[in-house]
Amino acid sequence: MTVREVTPSEALELLDGDAVLLDVRQENEWEAGHAPMASLIPLAELADHLDELPRDHLIICACRSGGRSLRAATYLQENGFEVANLAGGMMAWFADDFPFESENDDAVID
Repeated sequence: MTVREVTPSEALELLDGDAVLLDVRQENEWEAGHAPMASLIPLAELADHLDELPRDHLIICACRSGGRSLRAATYLQENGFEVANLAGGMMAWFADDFPFESENDDAVID
């Protein structure tokens, strides 16, 4: 079973509909910068939070560069969720100058 990949532009368009963005990075990565419409559930904690995720909306998984989010999306898909992986992760999102916010005033997004 292959996981659908979406570009940041495609993701933003889907998020304007009823898709949700799930960030699976660690909390310190989230604090450095994240999409304002995203929710955080670190990959290591994902199995414990399945009941918090919508089964009636597309879930777009994101991490730093796309590897962890692909694992998350695969796991979610195997558990009956409709998913997509953000190709290039938040690095691609930031590179495209899409909206983000940071918890740290001195954070650097690399």
